[in-house]
Amino acid sequence: MNPPRGMRDILPADKARRERVLSVIRQRYLAHGFDEIETPVVEEYDRLHAGIGGDNEKLSYNVLRRGLDADGIRAAADDPAALSDLGLRYDLTVPLSRFYASNRAQLPGVFRAIQIGPVWRAERPQKGRYRQFVQCDIDIMGDESSRAEAELMVASLDALDALGLGGATVRINDRRILDWMLDAFGFPVDERPGVLITIDKLDKIGPAGVAAELRERGAAASAVDAFEAFLLRPQTDDLVPFGEKQIRGALPDGAPDEILGHLVGIGDAVAAGSGRTDIPLVFDPFLVRGMGYYTGTIFELAHPSVPYSIGGGGRYDGMIGRFLGQQVPAVGFSLGFERLVDLVTLAEDDAAQAIVLVHDKDVPVAELVAHKAALIAQGSRVRLEQRVKNFKALLERSAADGYTAFATVSAGAASDSLEIKPLS
Repeated sequence: MNPPRGMRDILPADKARRERVLSVIRQRYLAHGFDEIETPVVEEYDRLHAGIGGDNEKLSYNVLRRGLDADGIRAAADDPAALSDLGLRYDLTVPLSRFYASNRAQLPGVFRAIQIGPVWRAERPQKGRYRQFVQCDIDIMGDESSRAEAELMVASLDALDALGLGGATVRINDRRILDWMLDAFGFPVDERPGVLITIDKLDKIGPAGVAAELRERGAAASAVDAFEAFLLRPQTDDLVPFGEKQIRGALPDGAPDEILGHLVGIGDAVAAGSGRTDIPLVFDPFLVRGMGYYTGTIFELAHPSVPYSIGGGGRYDGMIGRFLGQQVPAVGFSLGFERLVDLVTLAEDDAAQAIVLVHDKDVPVAELVAHKAALIAQGSRVRLEQRVKNFKALLERSAADGYTAFATVSAGAASDSLEIKPLS
């Protein structure tokens, strides 16, 4: 009787907690000028498998074409596109790009979108990794300047502050910087996708491990030697705070001025908008992020309480053009909601008291409903529970479900005579 592997039933108290977290995120994003939209949970198969979703395309759930009989299924067994015409979305970025291309005439020139909803991937189920999970995305389309990245970062840091998770930082890099570095070290163009996969493991296997794996991959020997020497160079403490000098110090000589200027501009704007004395950004020249659609800035959100990222995103200027036939700059930030919600402790909403009315068996239904209606009219949330022998267990369960107070009801009692007591 369990749900499908990698998926979960959400009990009432957990659901209420998740909705409180989502409400805070939504309120902060709306305050920063983003508008919420909604897209279908399914998209056309060809759109989801257009080569822009990276490895997620391999994890997508496809929907069998309607009307196929057993013979038709067997005949199409070797052609996924013939078997399926739709698929469940594996992220919110591909649907957003399609949405923008479909509705551009009704949207402002610079469009700031909020998208919150479930996505599905055929992951191998394990702790913290689900086949159905919620994503919280904000995106800006139509702005190629550093203002777009800065707005996303300031809004997301503000949302974390509102959730009680202050002190977060954003690791930032640029895919163009990565490509320039690989070219400077001498890696041929056709080797670079595989090289990036290995570089992405740097924090897990270290410089020696990266160099060894690159050699095992058969990467150009001279390029690997040059890269390993760079990784093992003497480090300085100039990587903090964030600024042009620090970024240049983390890169080989000759880094492109235009790209560095874009990164510095983001840092200055985030510092001004976040209200912090320090710049909450850290330049990481080896941040990769695996999505193939990133074309420029990439970033990940980190919090000192956990060793893993709790969000991330990047610029994907080429994606909307795949649907629209016209290039539109775009950049997005996604909060890892399933990881984030486990870190947050939010107080119950004090605006509405949650009351359990524990009644005797002989209280007429009309009286119970009248008591309940009177309390609801006062702004309370109310549940009716018949008294049971284990009264303490009933109250404990009610508290676990998010109720904060209780009252006992006897037959003939007036609503204004109920004595409401706290559960804790």
